[in-house]
Amino acid sequence: MYGRDPWGGPLEINAADSATDDDRSRNLNDLDRAALSRPLDETQQSWLLGPAEQKKKKKYVDLGCIIVSRKIFVWTVGSIVAAGLLVGLITLIVKTVPRHHHSHAPADNYTLALHKALMFFNAQRSGKLPKHNNVSWRGSSCLGDGKGKQGSFYKDLVGGYYDAGDAIKFHFPASFSMTMLSWSVIEYSAKYEASGELNHVKELIKWGADYFLKTFNSSADTIDRIVAQVGSGDTSGGSTTQNDHYCWMRPEDIDYDRPVTECSSCSDLAAEMAAALASASIVFKDNKAYSQKLVHGAKTLFKFARDQRGRYSASGSEAAIFYNSTSYWDEFIWGGAWLYYATGNNSYLQLATMPGLAKHAGAFWGGPDYGVLSWDNKLAGAQLLLSRLRLFLSPGYPYEEILSTFHNQTSIIMCSYLPIFTKFNRTKGGLIELNHGRPQPLQYVVNAAFLATLFSDYLEAADTPGWYCGPNFYSTDVLRDFAKTQIDYILGKNPRKMSYIVGFGNHYPKHLHHRGASIPKNKIRYNCKGGWKWRDTSKPNPNTLVGAMVAGPDRHDGFHDVRTNYNYTEPTIAGNAGLVAALVALSGDKTTGIDKNTIFSAVPPMFPTPPPPPAPWKP
Repeated sequence: MYGRDPWGGPLEINAADSATDDDRSRNLNDLDRAALSRPLDETQQSWLLGPAEQKKKKKYVDLGCIIVSRKIFVWTVGSIVAAGLLVGLITLIVKTVPRHHHSHAPADNYTLALHKALMFFNAQRSGKLPKHNNVSWRGSSCLGDGKGKQGSFYKDLVGGYYDAGDAIKFHFPASFSMTMLSWSVIEYSAKYEASGELNHVKELIKWGADYFLKTFNSSADTIDRIVAQVGSGDTSGGSTTQNDHYCWMRPEDIDYDRPVTECSSCSDLAAEMAAALASASIVFKDNKAYSQKLVHGAKTLFKFARDQRGRYSASGSEAAIFYNSTSYWDEFIWGGAWLYYATGNNSYLQLATMPGLAKHAGAFWGGPDYGVLSWDNKLAGAQLLLSRLRLFLSPGYPYEEILSTFHNQTSIIMCSYLPIFTKFNRTKGGLIELNHGRPQPLQYVVNAAFLATLFSDYLEAADTPGWYCGPNFYSTDVLRDFAKTQIDYILGKNPRKMSYIVGFGNHYPKHLHHRGASIPKNKIRYNCKGGWKWRDTSKPNPNTLVGAMVAGPDRHDGFHDVRTNYNYTEPTIAGNAGLVAALVALSGDKTTGIDKNTIFSAVPPMFPTPPPPPAPWKP
């Protein structure tokens, strides 16, 4: 019997169907072996195997609490394993490879000395001291200064800084000190920041500025008097009146009267104090209310200086003995320049650049002390300050002629500092004698080092490689080298191998002419004459006046570490202010340079006024 194979072939059904199961099984086995003995095509394989069961990978992984994509799971686990291997490898390298400590370069000597030089101002503070003053042997003092006078224009005169080794507050050198500190912050704030001293120096400036605001009616627009001095030191004629020079007492123990000296014709003092407040206003420009308060006070003082002319140390005042002012013309230029930078008001620039003013200040005639910046004469500083304006803003007409003159004069001053010129002698040890061999030379040296470094940085910032001295061109590096040799001398590279900054190095003066440092803080109050034994003893001071720069050596590089010889061993805030400025200018990386723009924050954009047209032609 035949049937039709549905796949296209004949299918025969015969009697073999009746065969036994065993026979069928044997026949199937034979067929299976026969089938396996020859290759099968795909169709045949499909017949034998039937429909394939596709084993698909699961797309998700069940973690019990969550179900995540298998792909994400594999990447995550792989990343963790790879990170672990990497961390292990790095740890192995760090543990086995020798370590090299190059993360921070060691602080240079100028930065180390800067930390100490600023601490001197903490030790000179008068009034109620802040908790963080960090001078263990000092305490609050002279809390009655200026109090109790009925009808006075000041409420009290507590605060400020003691001038030197005594407890007198001389406002003329104190104002100059604060101006110098502010100038250094304005130019080198990045270096102060790098040394960690920016907040400290700003705090010191504010301490001084807040005190100056007490010394006149700072809320008024017009005044007729200011305070010039607190305390007295005149011992002439053998006077035995108890005062700050006759007595040798810790400031904390003072119980004698401290007179207040006022003045009504003191252009030099008022203009210098105006410079101090104006420069401080730039330092604190981000504190608008306080900055404006300082600017207002500076304007009031400068107006007073211009309206009521006179030297503060005239008429035989005590100031003439200790801090005599030779002129007020230089303070007019200095104060006018700072007020211009603080306000942007052209009237101050017009005044500061008046040729007549410069002539009176001695800008054109030179002299033995020409180019020497000090608490008395600010001309060299004022000329450099205004040369800055020409270098970076170039205001043009009508200022260009006088600004060019100031720039040229500054260049000449810089030439005079170089050892190849003979304007100033030098000691055998290399110290420049800016005060021509007179005592207390270091205060003038540090100011010159600051000016030289600053002028060098001005030229660098203006992309100028140097300047001319006559026909010869000198690199800016020459100025930095001059400044470094002078400051290095003070730090100990001198014939005596002595550091003239207390606490710096291993060999420094131990017998400072300083009342607070020489009398122990031992809960014993020594009266006016009781402290004389500490003045006259040959023992070193019991308290270290860290950072104090002494008056300095003599013209033969000699130094006498004797407490009673103030020409060698007495420090002053004016001297230390110049020291701080020079140290910060030289500190750190030279490439940091100056802050070119902050001083011009209040100065409006400049569009030079064209010169007047020529007169019409006439035949």
